[in-house]
Amino acid sequence: MAVYTHVPAEEIDAFLSRYDAGRLVSAKGIAEGVENSNYLLETTGHDGSGHRYILTLYEKRVDEADLPFFMDLLDHLGARGCLVPRFIADRDGQRLQTLSGRPACLIEFLTGISLTEPTPEQARATGAALGELHRAAEGFPLERRNTLDLAGWHDLAARCGEDFDQIAPGLAARVRDELAFLDAHWPADLPRSVIHADLFPDNVLMLGDRVTGLIDFYFSCTDIRAYDLAITHSAWVFSHDGGSFFADRAAALGAGYDLAHGLTDAERAAFPILCRGASLRFLLTRAYDWINTPPDALVTRKDPLAYLRRLDFYASANPAELLGA
Repeated sequence: MAVYTHVPAEEIDAFLSRYDAGRLVSAKGIAEGVENSNYLLETTGHDGSGHRYILTLYEKRVDEADLPFFMDLLDHLGARGCLVPRFIADRDGQRLQTLSGRPACLIEFLTGISLTEPTPEQARATGAALGELHRAAEGFPLERRNTLDLAGWHDLAARCGEDFDQIAPGLAARVRDELAFLDAHWPADLPRSVIHADLFPDNVLMLGDRVTGLIDFYFSCTDIRAYDLAITHSAWVFSHDGGSFFADRAAALGAGYDLAHGLTDAERAAFPILCRGASLRFLLTRAYDWINTPPDALVTRKDPLAYLRRLDFYASANPAELLGA
């Protein structure tokens, strides 16, 4: 989440008048993330008891044509017991609006906090929640191409060019070498499904060791199912700078996923390569944002080199230790 588009309180209050949400009490911009503009709204509620919502304005990186996919996916998952925030319709049944020249939606607020230092038990709960999501996604009829697949990584790398070396000397060559490796080794025949594709700790809400919500589905797409676990692995089992690997978290994450869904032998064998792909994907997007984020945007830039360190780890890791096998 982030704030690129600043919306006056008066405009937000007028926007809320389309809903049974009450009047605006407060609106606070949410700075985390790099995709959309987000506000935490507090309202009087339709009965005066008070309520919270998330207001999201979709910026250029999210295609408005993809929004029905995200909306229908969250309805599908929610109907099958997943703790996900649903899009709220106005009095005319419309979920998608326009605000400050941007597509905009009002979204359910879920309780819970995002973690900064997950414990093994919290990693286990997250692995189980991801497995439950994959089970709930079975039968979802829509598909969405992953624009950040291997071809997308090549495109991002080309757009960054030699500017990689402004971040770290030799990074451009390291990216080229990794792309060549993944071109030769990326698995093509593993099971595919709808995936979250961005299940970082800040996209999991928890109370204690219990997951209370999975949020921010704007990268969700159809891709290799085990790649979703690899993305989650890369986000949950390292220190923030990527320099330390926590084997206890990794084992717990894998155990939780095995309990709720599990991996095939082929998925488990390919897992180190999927983790290398996940690391390169976030190295590339972070590098692109590092180079191109406007200086006046209320957004926290994230260190690309934290994912270079993960990539180096996965390239030399003992595959058995990745999931505690």
